Parts: sequence; structure tokens; C-alpha cells
Amino acid sequence: MKSILILFAALGTFAVQAQQINNITPAVTVNGEGTIKVIPDEVVIKSRIEHDGEDAQLVKKQNDEVVDAVIKYLKSQGVPEKNIQTDYVNLNKNYNYDNKTYSYVANQAISIKLDDLKNYEKIMSGLLKAGLNRIDGVQFKSSKMESYMAEARKKAVIDAKSKATDYANALGQSIGKAISISELETNNFPPMYRMNEMKASSDVMEQETIAPGELEIKTKVTVAFELK
Repeated sequence: MKSILILFAALGTFAVQAQQINNITPAVTVNGEGTIKVIPDEVVIKSRIEHDGEDAQLVKKQNDEVVDAVIKYLKSQGVPEKNIQTDYVNLNKNYNYDNKTYSYVANQAISIKLDDLKNYEKIMSGLLKAGLNRIDGVQFKSSKMESYMAEARKKAVIDAKSKATDYANALGQSIGKAISISELETNNFPPMYRMNEMKASSDVMEQETIAPGELEIKTKVTVAFELK
């Protein structure tokens, strides 16, 4: 009796496996890539105010005064409050082993977003006059980033479909509807600097100190298409 039950169980298992094999949809799976290059129109300035000395209160007071002047200047130039962000505030105590004395360093990092790249030189000059004494870097952005990312995704899917079609044609077959799609990664790469720098009006600035170049927005996807 047990042998009969085992036999029926085995036959049932084989039947299920055969059915699963028959239900497998022939497919071709490929990766697609979409890249969009755009001219940035925004910039984020990573700035820092820093002072050092032997008196902690004095050092902190000097730093706070400059921070206040910097924020007031930015507001006077029409920079919205939401575009002015304090990243961190530090007051560190250091010990000098040579002369066995202590010193203090106060610093505050502020991220400043300019919605119009043309204002960069003017704003930067004003910040330095207000007392800002460190620039940690600038990051270029686009006000239409989401739109460009959507365009890059579409190009990635079209690229995947083109590759899948090439594979299917080589087999004498064709592709059908997409079975699955997944996004591998989306990266906003640093700008690729160009030879021609940003033009500036003579009444705003005397020098050209940045070259915005291009932003590269890249998306990679994996798509499985039905193979006919």
C-alpha cells in the first residue's frame, strides 16, 4: 500500500514539474542604458566659516558674527531661506604638546543654493567681503532634474528593446511584450568641464572662476521580453 502511495506521489510530482516546464515563457533578458547631458543652471556652494584662538568664547563670538553677516547678505540678495542650510557647527579644543597650551577652533558649514548660476560670481564676492573664509567645493545642478531623469529612463528602455530585437533577429525570432523591468542604477555624474567658461557681464564680475560644463544623467535597467 505504501509503495502505491509513493508511486502516485512521484507521478504527481513529475506531472507538476512537466506542467511548470510547459508554462515557462521563452524570454530574452537584456540591460539598457540611457544617458542625458544637460547644461546646469543651479549651483550649490559648500562654504565654511572658521576662526581659531586661545579664548573659546571669543572664537565662538567671532564665528557667530561672520555667520550672521553671511546670512544677512544672502537674504539681501534675494536668496530664499530654504536655500541656506547649516550643515554642522563645531567648537573644538586642541592641545599643543610643544608649548603645552590649549587653543580653540570654531567652524560652521553652510550650504548655499543659487537658483541662477549667473549670480555665482557676484554672490561669491559678497560672501568673502562678509567674512566667509573657506569654500569646500561647488556642485552643479539642474532645475529640471526629475524631467531629465525620466527622459534617461525612457532612453534606457528603448536601448534595451533594441538590444533584445537584435538578439531575437539573430535567432530568426521576434520579441513580444515586456515581462519584467527593473532599474539597476541612476547616477548624476560630476560635470565634464568644457573649454568655454561661463560668460559674465562686465558690471557684475571681473573674472570667470568656474566652468559649469555638463551634467551627465545616466540610468541602467534590466528588461525581460517575451521571445516568439
